[in-house]
Amino acid sequence: MARGVAITGMGIISAIGNSVEENYISLIENKIGVSRIQNISTVHADVIKVGEIKKTNEDLVDELKLNEDNNFSRTAMIGTLAAKQAVENAGITDINEFRTGLISATSVGGMDMTERHYYDYFEKPELTKYITCHDGGDVAEKIAEELGLKGMVTTISTACSSAANSIMLGARLIKTGKLDRVIVGGADALAKFTINGFKTLMILSDDYNKPFDNTRKGLNLGEAAAFLVLESDEIVEKQNKKVLARVSGYGNANDAFHQTASSENGDGAYLAMKKAFEVSGLKPSEIDYINVHGTATPNNDLSEGRALLRIYENEKVPDFSSTKPFTGHTLAAAAAIEAVYSVLAIQNNVVYPNLNFEVPMEEFDLKPQTSLKNKNIEHVLSNSFGFGGNCSTLIFSKS
Repeated sequence: MARGVAITGMGIISAIGNSVEENYISLIENKIGVSRIQNISTVHADVIKVGEIKKTNEDLVDELKLNEDNNFSRTAMIGTLAAKQAVENAGITDINEFRTGLISATSVGGMDMTERHYYDYFEKPELTKYITCHDGGDVAEKIAEELGLKGMVTTISTACSSAANSIMLGARLIKTGKLDRVIVGGADALAKFTINGFKTLMILSDDYNKPFDNTRKGLNLGEAAAFLVLESDEIVEKQNKKVLARVSGYGNANDAFHQTASSENGDGAYLAMKKAFEVSGLKPSEIDYINVHGTATPNNDLSEGRALLRIYENEKVPDFSSTKPFTGHTLAAAAAIEAVYSVLAIQNNVVYPNLNFEVPMEEFDLKPQTSLKNKNIEHVLSNSFGFGGNCSTLIFSKS
């Protein structure tokens, strides 16, 4: 097995908690964060459920101690909170002490700010300062500025696999000696644009999402941010740092099957998992838990399930579950929050329950873990698949 890249810090804010500890407690106590919309004025408020962070923008401004005339989007604010938590958790006091980078993932960027001011830009020149918030790269720049980071800063946007690719790129930069430390993860806030877009695709559920259930209707959208600190073994040894877990494997692929749908045979998902095993040197049978993408859409669960069966061939598929019934599907942040959950599974030797599951899918004999399970966890595989066929897999291992 490849030793992998050290994870030394984590930070997260989601619908089920404002810290790593709060998120973990919610996961093991079945505290879901999916509810009716409160922070956005939309005609769909009474029609769908979402995984919403129960903090207003004003709450976030106060928590970050920003000036009243700031031009931070909601995505930038929750991203900054999570990144600061991760840096603090890693015990970093000098962010520029080593060659440090930031790779931030997002899909909608500052869309919430654009929606708020779009019709007033031409009438009120004082609002033009908010135009730059729209760009996804602005989120990364804002986070870097708040951290005081002077090194490499970049953004990845590959739909719902964005944060997985962020983690993957960060690990590769460390393994190839380009950087010593990389803060990786993603953030996405809810916006009308997202809600309306997914509503148009007809893949939103009017009830709680039910991954891998035969009666599943679709997904619940969510918002979240999570970041991890990846560090080289040299830093870990020099500073005698605690390693939470390691990124031991990763792979991505694009089946280019459809703009918004995965191939029914799971070609991209299969290739991404296959590559992750090749990088890690692990066999599929060595995985103790799979945190599936599990969006509860008819297409994803069928495609992902078939890909898992292809990877495992005649072997038994390990315990698996989707944590999206807790948080909703947080788009570009999904792989980041699920990376945190994967590390917590390793640290606490638990498999999380796949909530709301009742009826097995008729296409194959796969049943997720439906209750909290204690077992020895050495290796966790985490899948994240995005529109356009962007499929990514990460493997996390005990240090």
